[in-house]
Amino acid sequence: MAEQMNYQSITPKHLEDFRQLIAEERLLTDLESRQHYGHDETEDLLFPPEVVLKPADTKEVAAIMQYCHQEKIPVTPMGARTGLSGGALPVKGGVALSMEKFDQIIEIDELNLQATVEPGVITQVFQEAVQAKGLFYPPDPSSRGSCYLGGNLAEGAGGPKAVKYGVTKDYVLNLEVVLPTGEVIWTGANVLKNSTGYNLTQLMVGSEGTLGIITKIVFKLLPYPKHDLLMLVPFFSAEKACAAVSAVFRAGIVPSALEFMERDAIDWTLRYIDGVSFPIKEEVKAHLLVEVDGNDPEVLFRDCEAITEVMAQYECDEILFAESSEQKAKLWKLRRRVGEAVKSNSVYREEDTVVPRYALPELLAGVKAIGAKYGFRSVCYGHAGDGNLHVNIIKGDLTPEQWNQRVVEGIIEIFQLTVGLGGTLSGEHGIGWVQKNYLPLAFDPVKIELQKGIKKLFDPHQILNPGKIFPD
Repeated sequence: MAEQMNYQSITPKHLEDFRQLIAEERLLTDLESRQHYGHDETEDLLFPPEVVLKPADTKEVAAIMQYCHQEKIPVTPMGARTGLSGGALPVKGGVALSMEKFDQIIEIDELNLQATVEPGVITQVFQEAVQAKGLFYPPDPSSRGSCYLGGNLAEGAGGPKAVKYGVTKDYVLNLEVVLPTGEVIWTGANVLKNSTGYNLTQLMVGSEGTLGIITKIVFKLLPYPKHDLLMLVPFFSAEKACAAVSAVFRAGIVPSALEFMERDAIDWTLRYIDGVSFPIKEEVKAHLLVEVDGNDPEVLFRDCEAITEVMAQYECDEILFAESSEQKAKLWKLRRRVGEAVKSNSVYREEDTVVPRYALPELLAGVKAIGAKYGFRSVCYGHAGDGNLHVNIIKGDLTPEQWNQRVVEGIIEIFQLTVGLGGTLSGEHGIGWVQKNYLPLAFDPVKIELQKGIKKLFDPHQILNPGKIFPD
């Protein structure tokens, strides 16, 4: 749909008009800046915009959007650009609208366990600010030390603690949003229950910046859990490690995190990061990182005992229990840095598959068989507790023909397998630019056209983050 639009290229007149809307120092046209804002963490893709604008408040965003709607100029909203699906790539040129100036925690309401923040706040900064007041914001993507809350909302981010606490959407109460036409709305109310009309708040969350630009967020918070225990469980079979995941829940235990890492993921990460090391037997093929949290240490110890009994049924090796905060931090550092470690070895494509957790062993086995069939190597890890497996397909020394044709054929088969197992294409990374042509594998034409209709209602001229989500 957006690909058929006739967008306006940026002219000197447009730049002159933008200077009436935004301070000169927050308007960038030099090549270095445009290239800097022309990429995210998706493969090695680069789409420089024609101009970078950095609004500082909602009024400026609204003025920019009203003007771009009038002139039919494409606008790509972006934050920290840590995404892995190309959602922040300015694939149609035009304006890169950076929200980095929206970096304030406006209020932490300790009486109502809520917080109002701007979208350019770094996720970890927000988590630590509320934790200092005894409160808890659970969503914690691996890039939490650099990603922005606005991007988390745009992509529906999750992270390890989603298995117990839910994902980003579960903590959003209300949003201030600038529509593609320049109007400013609040989507909901600062209450825990709201059945008044359509749920515009949840429509915005996960819409990948295609329906509106978020300028303020109201989150609900939880009391911070007082205690946690962490264990690293080695397995002699990666598929049995995956099978153990579902068994933990069937035993009546809900961990606060349950992460899967196959052998290559751990080996590559141990070589990549400093300060973390431990011996791994040659015959170990995968690990599960399991955390429980709560306010009663005795309950947590009993949970760990029960988890240990479950793991033993799936031929695990000796379990490592983290004995200190420092050791816990090292194990979490190991898990969170896997993506960086893989990228340090090679350009890669990360497929964000998700299936019902009982189907994880079949998904993992299928991914490896498809890789063997099409001649590519994959490194797998992810949030096993909620069935979310990240499949990192390594470019290595593959030829352009292999990378752009054979690998794509293999990805289609991986997604067909995923959907056949009751899953879908993305658990938390979004569809963006690189996955959009796979969308018909998960959605029938009626569902795609319905979503395109929603997009057109919000954005009649198709200027906001064009070229994303929907297939060519």
